[in-house]
Order: sequence, then structure tokens, then C-alpha cells
Amino acid sequence: MKKIVITGGAGFIGSHIVDHFFGKYPKAEIFIFDKMTYAADIRNITPLIDHDRVHLVIEDICNLDACEKVLKGADLLIHAAAESHVDNSFGNSMEFTKTNVMGTHALMEAAMRCKVSKIIHVSTDEVYGEVLEGDVDETAPLYPTNPYSASKAGAEMVISGYIRSFRLPVTVVRANNIYGIRQFPEKIIPKFLMMLMQEQKLTLHGNGRNKRHYLAAPDFAAALSLIAERWKPFEIYNIGTDEEYTNLELSSMLCAQFGLDLNDCATFVEDRPFNDGRYALNWDHITELGWKPVFKFKEELPKIALWYKENFGRYEPVENLKREPSIGATKSNVVSIK
Repeated sequence: MKKIVITGGAGFIGSHIVDHFFGKYPKAEIFIFDKMTYAADIRNITPLIDHDRVHLVIEDICNLDACEKVLKGADLLIHAAAESHVDNSFGNSMEFTKTNVMGTHALMEAAMRCKVSKIIHVSTDEVYGEVLEGDVDETAPLYPTNPYSASKAGAEMVISGYIRSFRLPVTVVRANNIYGIRQFPEKIIPKFLMMLMQEQKLTLHGNGRNKRHYLAAPDFAAALSLIAERWKPFEIYNIGTDEEYTNLELSSMLCAQFGLDLNDCATFVEDRPFNDGRYALNWDHITELGWKPVFKFKEELPKIALWYKENFGRYEPVENLKREPSIGATKSNVVSIK
């Protein structure tokens, strides 16, 4: 491949994808297409951004003209950009629809016009809704239960239309909760680590017994690389792990990183308007390509806690975090596509 475009590449998941594909394809130019909202950070892609084959395009995926310009000549599009924090979607749902549905629509239209031959769309396990018992495979119906997951399901419907009408070569991936370094501290792991470092009480929704599976960001990036390598268009792949924890169990493990006991560090707060009790994926399909998770959550957690301790200065105290752009790029970092 000569040109790879990664949307949301300066964010948490996107930057791990950039890391992996930069190493996997040493001759490819990588274009990071990112609006640089509050959850993105130029430091997530440093020092790669200074390399002559990695380029940052600061633009909105809802801008069809910008999408066309950046996708011209692209061999692979990985669409990882999204508004993704469920809590925010309850109070700002229209922004989620705009970015996740309209943005995906603009990208698919541009990809069709530019004849991009491989497109990987990053969806979520949340489109299936609650799975209280057992697990679901890729044939299960979509049953989203909150504005975020509804917007991701809507994006998949747009893609389905482009596949059926135009045979657009898209593969969709639906993953478990992804964890790792560089995640903005609004999600449970980095948020609680930051709170513990500030000696604040952890705030657990409801009774804290909601369950989630946890997938390492490098494992997820490796799965995308394998999909691109063993390409089959129009596929859907669940990408998951067997590492499942309640929020109580997770919080206890986070407290243990600081030698603390959960009973001394947590308090319970009002639950979300609707809070899925559990998600669970059957990921046999992706294993047929030869993929399986490598990283173990309990082994990675101390490294993640250390990273947040060493990079504490990146973020304001948790209660003061602002939802504002964080560009921090110089003209030498940024590619103009006008």
C-alpha cells in the first residue's frame, strides 16, 4: 500500500492504529485526518508526525470536499473518528449524530468517488445492545440503547446502503471496550486513575455491577492490520476478549495500583438514564484469519497506571477538564489540502 488514511488518528484508538500501520507498512504514506477536538492530542502522534511520510490533516469528516481531497489516491481508509463517550451522548446527542452518522456518510461518499479499494469502519459492540447472558455473533440484530450506540448503528446503516447500492468495499469491525495509554480521562480507566492520583473518591454508577470486556489497543490495531492484509470486502468482524470485569472489580484493581482498598476510595452515584448491564461478543470469525488477543489486562494495568502518573501534566484536574480543541500543531506538522 502506498497511501493510508486514518480518521481520528490523533485520538486514543486512532493513534494506536497509526503506530501499528506505521511499523507494518514502512513504505506507505499515512494521512491522519482529524478535527483535533478535545480528545485528540498532537502528543499522541509524536514523534511520528515529524516523519516525512506521516501527515496530519486538520479537518472535519463532515466536510465532503475535505474528505475527497484527502482520500484521493488512497489505498486504505480506516475510519476510527467518532464521538464516543456515552455519558456525553445523553446531553449532547445531536453532535453524536452529526459526527458519527453524517461524518460517516461524507466519508463513504468521498471514498466511492475516489474509488478507495479497502475501507475499514470502526463500530462498537454497543450496537447490539445489552447481552445479559451468553454472547452474540455478527448476525445478531442491532438494538442500540443510548444515543451514542444509536449513532454508531446509524453509521452502519449508511454503510450498508453504500455496499448494496454501489458495492463499496467496506469491512465493519465491532470491538469490546478498548484500553491503553493515551486515552482521554473521561472513560472509566483513565478517569479513575487520575482521580486516585488526586485523592478523589471514585464515582461508580448505580451498584457498580455492570460488566464489560476489555481489549488492548495494540491488539485491536493488529486485528485491523490482519483484516487489511487478508482482505475480504463486505465482512463484519467482532473483535473481543475473554477478560470480563464488573465496574466494581475494575475499580478494585485500579485502587490496588496505589496500594488502596476500594471500600475507602469509592462512592456510588446516580446511574445513567439507561446503562447496559453487559456486552459480550462471539469473535470466532476474526480468529479464522489467525488473530487472537496477546495482551493481558492485569499485566498491562501497572504500565498504564505508570504512564498516567508520568503524564499527569497532560491533563487538567479531572473536574476542570474542558471539552475544547487541543491542536498543538505547528505549520510544519500540518498538511494543507485546499
